[in-house]
Amino acid sequence: MAADKIFLIGMMGAGKTYWAQKMAKWNKCVGYDLDALIEMNEEKTIAEIFNEDGEDHFRKVEAKILRWFKEKKKFIIATGGGTPCFQENMQWMKKEGIVIWLDEPVEVLVKRVSPEKNQRPLIATLSDSQIATFIENKLVERHSFYVQAHYRLTSDQINEAGLKKIITKHVS
Repeated sequence: MAADKIFLIGMMGAGKTYWAQKMAKWNKCVGYDLDALIEMNEEKTIAEIFNEDGEDHFRKVEAKILRWFKEKKKFIIATGGGTPCFQENMQWMKKEGIVIWLDEPVEVLVKRVSPEKNQRPLIATLSDSQIATFIENKLVERHSFYVQAHYRLTSDQINEAGLKKIITKHVS
């Protein structure tokens, strides 16, 4: 399996978008953010889609846009936190490329997402302590999907060396 198609999964705040951009430079390809593509396609923010059309509609659009990548040859994509858990997306991503789970601890995730919670519909109305509980519950809910990833990187491995090691292992 070549490192031509890489999917980054994990909870909100795990650094998927940040690392997709970095990895795209190293891998000489384009880095995408699935949520940004959904917003462009729908001409609404994720929050507006959730509020106006509901999560079910969002998940259908998410799966459709993810499948656009079947024809692309080389890319890195930062998925949404829930992407692997719906529409058989995890099985599809695993068949298409390499799936890497960025697994940061709850405290780190809370610290990162709290300042931007207004852009995140699932936590917009929660206090910081409620965000921690929400993230812990979501991790439990999503664990059976996340654990299917080809690679699971924890805090001390989510860095340039850890990610380049995976890419190098799969260069054809």
